[in-house]
Amino acid sequence: MKNQVLIAAAAAAAIVTAPAITAPVAAESVKVGYMQGFAGGRGIFGRYGFEGFELALDHLGGKFGGMDVELTKKDTQHKPDVGRSVMNEFIKKERVNFVAGITWSNVLAAVWKQAARSKTYLISANAGWSGMAGKNCNPYYFQASWNNDMIPEAMGKLMKKEGIKDVFELSANYQAGKDMLSGFNRQYQAPTKGKILYKLGNNDWQAEISQIRATKPSAIFGFLPGGMGVSFMKQYKAAGLDKTVKLYTVYTVDYGTIRAHGTNAIGSYHTTFWNSDAKTATNQKFIKDYIKKYGKHPSMFSVQGYDAALLIDLGVKGSKGNLKDHKAITTAMRTADIKSPRGKFTYNVNHSPIQNYYKREVIADADGKPKIVVRGMVAEMAKDSHYKKCKMAW
Repeated sequence: MKNQVLIAAAAAAAIVTAPAITAPVAAESVKVGYMQGFAGGRGIFGRYGFEGFELALDHLGGKFGGMDVELTKKDTQHKPDVGRSVMNEFIKKERVNFVAGITWSNVLAAVWKQAARSKTYLISANAGWSGMAGKNCNPYYFQASWNNDMIPEAMGKLMKKEGIKDVFELSANYQAGKDMLSGFNRQYQAPTKGKILYKLGNNDWQAEISQIRATKPSAIFGFLPGGMGVSFMKQYKAAGLDKTVKLYTVYTVDYGTIRAHGTNAIGSYHTTFWNSDAKTATNQKFIKDYIKKYGKHPSMFSVQGYDAALLIDLGVKGSKGNLKDHKAITTAMRTADIKSPRGKFTYNVNHSPIQNYYKREVIADADGKPKIVVRGMVAEMAKDSHYKKCKMAW
């Protein structure tokens, strides 16, 4: 899928002098490729992320660093091989300066070398494969979201602090799913009742629920993104498991999925980097303008897309329009000097954010509908666990 738009094209006005006519000269533009999975239930993350990216462009007047923007959007279909093809087109055909997006860690793992070898900036608006925070760190890669381990690390810290024992672990059987479990256990630091690595895309949870019930845990820690989380939570409630087993999730419940979950989400807990209840002017404007533009509340994935765009703007400003000055671009982006809805954050040496993480709960509002509320900070300006393995080239 290709949807190419020239945003804020340079105004061309012929200047007439006697006896010659001077032809207009088009200003140089910033070329950006945006790649994510957009289709199906799993595509919700990509759709929200791109909307956040678009909103940031609106707030920037349609320009990055004062320069016109050529934005090309392509669908990875959630597949690593398609991702490689898309990245190849961005680099060789579109000749982009920046690539943003990427939903899934297996796609990120498949494409990052193409970007690095061609010296093309890659800004992940979601996927946080731990490999990019360690040995694969490089000056051309930045994380606009988090390292995969971090939100589950916050959950492990939370559940340990609250004394929750006999936890059953449930996660998807691919790179990010394994990162989730590693992060959780790194902070939880206690024996668990069991573990299931389910097939990515699973929607029938009868076998998993039976196995969980048999172990009699007090709580579930689950990584259940997109439609997988919606179907699990529905079947979890239908089986009556919610009456005896509390549900703590990561990347399962958010403003993007709360409508699909409905009342099934009530009583569940999750951790995230975005304090959606924050009363800061930046956060309130972001939410208000997003609702006005798209008719719905933004999600954490919208924040990530929004910040990816702001980082590109920061880099272009740092280069003063010289897009070949890569050291100036990288140096500027490393400052993380942007007005993010998440609040202030900084970058570690591996270009992974050092930021806060929060506990959120889903409650019933006055009408019995699900409502997300922030219950406090879990970790303040937390660093990822891989940065010491990063040997940045410059």
